[in-house]
Amino acid sequence: MEHVMVRTGSNGMPTAVVTNGREWTVGAEPVRWFERVNWWEVNRRMPKGLGRVDVEVLQVQVRLGGNSGSALTTMLLQRDGVGGGWRLREAVADAA
Repeated sequence: MEHVMVRTGSNGMPTAVVTNGREWTVGAEPVRWFERVNWWEVNRRMPKGLGRVDVEVLQVQVRLGGNSGSALTTMLLQRDGVGGGWRLREAVADAA
């Protein structure tokens, strides 16, 4: 999974996602949830002091740049527990 930058508004909600030098503007309200992870499959040991067994996931629908006519692309973003940033799990372009 590649790291992406998520820009947020004053309310903390995502407004844009930057990946591979391209900025994607959020075109619909994001959906947020938490998933259970098997920490033993992603790390050899659970880090001391961290009881994290859940990972935050965001589903955002974005448009390339400020082009309101471009097709929406759905991105699944997963919180990077180490640095607090985001990783792109999956991106699917909507067929219209």
